[in-house]
Amino acid sequence: MSTTVAITGADGFIGSHLAETLVGSGYRVRAMVQYNSFGSWGWLESLDAHTLDAIEVVPGDVRDRDTVLALMTGADMVCHLAALIAIPYSYQAPWSYLETNAGGTLNVLEAGRALGTSRIVCTSTSEVYGSAQIVPITEDHPLQAQSPYSASKIAADKLAESYHLSFDLPIITLRPFNTYGPRQSARAVIPTVISQLAAGRREIALGSLTPTRDFNFVLDTALAFQSMLEAPLEDVVGQTFNAGSGVEISVADTVKLIAELMGTTLDIRVEGERLRPERSEVTRLVSDSSAIQRAASWKPTHTLAEGLHSTIEWFCNPDNLSRYKTDQYNV
Repeated sequence: MSTTVAITGADGFIGSHLAETLVGSGYRVRAMVQYNSFGSWGWLESLDAHTLDAIEVVPGDVRDRDTVLALMTGADMVCHLAALIAIPYSYQAPWSYLETNAGGTLNVLEAGRALGTSRIVCTSTSEVYGSAQIVPITEDHPLQAQSPYSASKIAADKLAESYHLSFDLPIITLRPFNTYGPRQSARAVIPTVISQLAAGRREIALGSLTPTRDFNFVLDTALAFQSMLEAPLEDVVGQTFNAGSGVEISVADTVKLIAELMGTTLDIRVEGERLRPERSEVTRLVSDSSAIQRAASWKPTHTLAEGLHSTIEWFCNPDNLSRYKTDQYNV
């Protein structure tokens, strides 16, 4: 293909998998990584040399308008993933979340408007729904800002919606549910459990065990983004799509399944610092993804057990595990 896709947040967990997936499908990828003085490209550096050679890496910052404009100049389509995502840290640094998640999205929208970009896929999150009022959750479920993080993502979603309605910008919003897999930060429950067990711990520290989640393997999430690039524009433009499995499982049962797959037993210690404020905790999430199945023929292909097996295998590689501080709480 001669199609060039610009990706913001390409150095992160999902972004690096998306870049890898798109290169494998023949796209030309221009990948923004957050500028830093170490010259680090984040998780892109873990890709094989052949894949990485096919990616144009652009250091920058989504909060800077000129950097974003330069990234998107000449790109046919854009996948906007750059964001601050850790919910606990959003309690400590809410302004950073608004500046990055809402302000960064505004920069992408303004650049797309100036350049006439043909398609922009903006990344939302299931956290914007808050605790489910109706299950499974459809795209018209009320939005509830139960954390500064979710509030910043709701603001970003509404900015994208406003630019479509005001300026006819070809926006698509993808709302993934609870992605997990190799390269994920240990701030999330699945890598927290796996990394602690892989490091030899049998008493692990966690937050609340009762919330339910709709977990999705990262390769399925990457293909959901690709489906938004390839679906007929008239079928997806101006719309929001959930991407989830429709399978609900509690944190406690997820931990039990991981222990079974790793052939071990464990004791769980609930730590107060890992608990969200009571009214901020999202107690239940499960997706209705029928809309994306109709519009783009996407549905996940990995069961939870299959995805966890691949994730465990990756974390148990000593070279990968060495990147994680398993004895510290990762906010």
